[in-house]
Amino acid sequence: MFNRTTAYIVAVAVLAAGLGLWASTHHFGPSTGPDEAPGLQAVRLFEPARDLPAFELEQSDGTPLEPAELRGHWTLVFLGFTHCPDICPTTLAELARAQNAWEAIPAATRPRVLFLSVDPERDTPELIGQYAHAFHEDTLAATGRLPEVEAFATSLSMVFSKAPPPEGYPADQYTINHSATIAVLDPQGRMAGLVRPPLEPMKIAADLQALTVASAP
Repeated sequence: MFNRTTAYIVAVAVLAAGLGLWASTHHFGPSTGPDEAPGLQAVRLFEPARDLPAFELEQSDGTPLEPAELRGHWTLVFLGFTHCPDICPTTLAELARAQNAWEAIPAATRPRVLFLSVDPERDTPELIGQYAHAFHEDTLAATGRLPEVEAFATSLSMVFSKAPPPEGYPADQYTINHSATIAVLDPQGRMAGLVRPPLEPMKIAADLQALTVASAP
């Protein structure tokens, strides 16, 4: 269950995402044609894309997150945790605006968002599912044993570290410092690029639509 503070933050962030839906549907730019190179605004691609090592993570529904799950779609991966007071809910709300903007793309190739909890000590699979889906029902959520989460984050060139709570606070009131950059995986499940903050949801949405069209068979 969320604590009251977390629930309030989620509610406010979701409201902000909802208010952005009108802008999403009215200001989403035209699609890039299949023979055109996409002019990217927010996504920075690497050349060449980098294969990810094997990983063992668990999705919010209890099923394994396997490499095959990350194929066939462009995927945005964001590190976070459910007790995060600001960056995580704000980022997931902004990504939800992008998800609303690209929802007309067929499900078979629609871009996806993966929320990876870096706090397996407190974040159960069920909890991260509730948290992520409060922002957008299509968001994937996963976590795992700490060494596996660390290895996966490192493969995405992202880091996180546990910070102790202020003096006098309970031990379980720690926070986690983590990368705010978003990793971009291509339809082959490779590390292909990144999105750096500050995030601009409509530019992210336009980029992901263009990339999806450009990589279509």
